[in-house]
Amino acid sequence: MPPVFAHGALRLYLLALLESGPKHGYELIKALSERFGGTYSPSAGTIYPRLGKLEEEGLVATESAGRRTNYRITAAGLAELNKRRDELAGVENDISASVRRLADNLRADIRANMRGLRADLAATAEAARSTARAADFRKAGRQSSEGIRELKETEMLLQAFRDDLRVELRLHASRQPLSAVTLETVRTVLDQARISIRNSLPG
Repeated sequence: MPPVFAHGALRLYLLALLESGPKHGYELIKALSERFGGTYSPSAGTIYPRLGKLEEEGLVATESAGRRTNYRITAAGLAELNKRRDELAGVENDISASVRRLADNLRADIRANMRGLRADLAATAEAARSTARAADFRKAGRQSSEGIRELKETEMLLQAFRDDLRVELRLHASRQPLSAVTLETVRTVLDQARISIRNSLPG
């Protein structure tokens, strides 16, 4: 995949983000992630070395804010940014193109994964129907008791799935916002699962 930022473009965009006021590293990472609609989130190993280089060049200064270090643009940094406004506009255009490209790639991956998931769900549903047809419940009492037990076990599986996924989603959301692509993926997968489960029900 081609790089998200051309050479030198990220450092220029960091200056633009700092123009609105001091920010610490995580705020800059979050702002970049939001600008890309959640399709790209730079790592700390990408952001902090560039901030350090900007500080060495006198374009950015640091200031302590409790346990965090804030970065602010200096007068020299603002002069550099003003001198390169046209270049910054080009960076914005490149970001928009990158967002479209990354979103297209994600949609293609989701479609491919969904095709495999639908096939797996269809095979599982057919196996469940075959097992149900092969089962010989001749005693009404046995049928009733086993049906109740299996219903409870099914409900427990659904509850465990819901709880586990909820924890994972909340842990992820505590680090960075969930993207629209993630929401659409969850919605599509759950819809497909619902259809397959309904198809496996007898009668």
